[in-house]
Amino acid sequence: MGLSDISLTRIDGSATSFGEYADRVVLVVNVASRCGLAPQYEKLEQLQRTYGDRGFTVLGFPSNQFLQELGSEEKIAEYCSATWGVTFPMFERVRVNGRSQHPLYAELTKTKDAAGKAGRVTWNFEKFLVTPTGEVHRFRPSVEPDAPELIAALEAALPAA
Repeated sequence: MGLSDISLTRIDGSATSFGEYADRVVLVVNVASRCGLAPQYEKLEQLQRTYGDRGFTVLGFPSNQFLQELGSEEKIAEYCSATWGVTFPMFERVRVNGRSQHPLYAELTKTKDAAGKAGRVTWNFEKFLVTPTGEVHRFRPSVEPDAPELIAALEAALPAA
């Protein structure tokens, strides 16, 4: 199964697939409302506003796998909108590790990070930059959304301004 074939459910319950975003540069992020890294939402939204018109989007995937997410999609959507002004697409809660791992994360976690390590998502706000050609770059949670290495990979994947 390729990334484009993977089914997704938006936070409002509507169905789509990763293929809907195949022509865009996408930053897939597992998010959590009660995490100490939640302020990264602000920088993720800034990326969306800065690069959205150039063929980029953030995709937020709430996960309670680290026990730091709110209890319902409605509460998550309200928190993201009211607290951080999130405009990028958000999806239903997913499992990013383990036997019930979402198929998207089963594929993405095969990608090695800058240290050459693939495998499990280590914490909330791990980031996967996916290009329209299917190339994947992995950034661990401590890498901020505006980190030079993430911005360089993002800008390299976008069409010239």
